[in-house]
Amino acid sequence: MSTTESFKLHEMLEADTVFIKDLPLCRLVLMNNANHPWCILIPRVEDVVDIYQMDWQDQQQFLNESSMLSEVMMQLFGGKKMNVAALGNICPQLHVHHIVRFEQDIDWPHPVWGRSEIVHYSTQQTQDIKAKLLNALDAIVK
Repeated sequence: MSTTESFKLHEMLEADTVFIKDLPLCRLVLMNNANHPWCILIPRVEDVVDIYQMDWQDQQQFLNESSMLSEVMMQLFGGKKMNVAALGNICPQLHVHHIVRFEQDIDWPHPVWGRSEIVHYSTQQTQDIKAKLLNALDAIVK
């Protein structure tokens, strides 16, 4: 794997998220938006904007981490559908959104971007979600 010690999270992602855990390849963060269970994976690889730019081993590791996160989030939050998306039109650092969707959520069935006002988590809600995610992930990732 080609993770780098000099990894720095882009300031746009830093401003909107809460650190959860560093996985073998990716940094896992929680989007500070209580409208949706929403995590983001950011590969800790330099100078990569799109997934295809990573070497083959990192692409495979990314797929493993993304699939694991998707499964954990669906188990924890019990949604109808898992949305996984890498847009990057505004923030140039490669990052992939993992969003649990429900038929009754505020944006259903539309994409979540720019449709509804962001509602930030309380400190307690953030701590609770982080603990749930860490407990589930720590049972899988040693």
